[in-house]
Amino acid sequence: MLISTPSTDLSRRQLLKGIAAFSLSSVFLGCNKSQMISASPVSVQSGTSSQPTPFGPVTQALLSVAANGTGTIGQGFAGLSYEKSAMCTPLFTAANAGLIGLFQLLGPSALRIGGNTVDQHIWTPNGAGQTAYHIAPSDVDSLAAFLKDTGWQCIYGINLGGAATGATTPALAASEVAYVAQKLGSSLLGVEIGNECDGYGAPGSYFPDGWSLAQFETLWNQFRSAIAAAAPGVAVTGPASGSNVAAWTVPFAQSETGKGISMVTQHYYRGDGYSSTSTAANLISPDANLQKCLGMLNGASQSTGVPFRFGECNSYFNGGAVGVSNSYASALWVIDFLFNSALGGAAGVNLHGGGSANAYTPIADNSGVVVEARPEFYGLTFFTLAGQGSLCEATLSAGSTNASAYAVKSAAGDISLVIVNKDTTQNLELAISLPETVRSASLIEMSQLSSGAKVPNLTATSGVTIQGAAIASNGDFNPGAPYSLSTGGSQINCFVPALSAVLIQTKQ
Repeated sequence: MLISTPSTDLSRRQLLKGIAAFSLSSVFLGCNKSQMISASPVSVQSGTSSQPTPFGPVTQALLSVAANGTGTIGQGFAGLSYEKSAMCTPLFTAANAGLIGLFQLLGPSALRIGGNTVDQHIWTPNGAGQTAYHIAPSDVDSLAAFLKDTGWQCIYGINLGGAATGATTPALAASEVAYVAQKLGSSLLGVEIGNECDGYGAPGSYFPDGWSLAQFETLWNQFRSAIAAAAPGVAVTGPASGSNVAAWTVPFAQSETGKGISMVTQHYYRGDGYSSTSTAANLISPDANLQKCLGMLNGASQSTGVPFRFGECNSYFNGGAVGVSNSYASALWVIDFLFNSALGGAAGVNLHGGGSANAYTPIADNSGVVVEARPEFYGLTFFTLAGQGSLCEATLSAGSTNASAYAVKSAAGDISLVIVNKDTTQNLELAISLPETVRSASLIEMSQLSSGAKVPNLTATSGVTIQGAAIASNGDFNPGAPYSLSTGGSQINCFVPALSAVLIQTKQ
């Protein structure tokens, strides 16, 4: 169902005036008990803009925000990733107003074209276009027009696995990149050679009789050299590993840095979508493996001076866990995932998706037509509304409640706070202490409510709203007015209902 788009940009501008999409520059989630304050009853301004008292039990909590921090959320941090096969459908075209509207709602970012199908599609210079397993000039033309209309850039994947059978060659890849670079121009963020190449040696894959990092680097460099000759100055990213951070991605980054790689790309999934342990409760629980992965990638980035990005990621691989990856749990999870990635030093992430299966895609589509924005897209949108800049140290004390908090400082010095309450029953009554005097504060809330229900449902696949508003299939979004919060010096009080996320905008 498509809806006319004229009000999309205006709606976003109106919302940003109320909750502010700031320009930020660094993040840290830490602990500073000396700055804790005692909880006090929530007091909000009277009138229709007051935050309502949530239904159910309430736990008092404290949030202390310091001026110092580390980490950066820049423009384009929250991006999307699609299979290269999507280029053979009428998805990325200037005529797809629905998808353009949803991309614009997230703001300028990065679209990654890749996935397993990148190694199945052949550059066909004389092709008719929109033909399975063939990429023709007209397909690239359509992508270029789509990027221009959305204001997005692109990480463009090139077939490497096909070299095992001669289906592709360095010269053919270079020919494709030369055309892509010409058509995309400044919209081309980088070229990615192959997909999850660390798995090419698996049984049934491209090089089952023998494959190693050294062999990959030899083949990769043959393709990169041909690309550099055909399209001088084009940025090249990689290695797009599926896993194997320590044994594959880090040594690749260290060995290829001097050859001009512009960005290290790594894939990340919480687990296997087919596993019985891939539940909604598991998804919103702390992820120690993510922290380990980020630590290794950030170490390599610091030593080489090359940024890293999760070029493909989502909740659970194999398309996601049905009833989990497409549920409200994914909206809460992705907010934490994005902030934790920024805290860990990532330059950005690309959430993988596409299609209309009941799995992890943020945007569901069918034959190139947008079906709906899924719960995960709401979480992505909510994250982008917090803005860009630095993440300040934020210390949340909420007892045993499963909750997290982040603070984003804009270039103007204003602070946006995001608190995610993943507890299924406990509402938080939150006392917040900021490093400077607050002149004003307002709040918007992301929640879920099924028909007839009084409280959110973690596994619901619909009913998600941001400040009472749904996101239409064309990106049209008309949220209600933010709640006004009372301020006293450097302190703010508010509620954070169970299974919700709140965004508080402050003016210093």
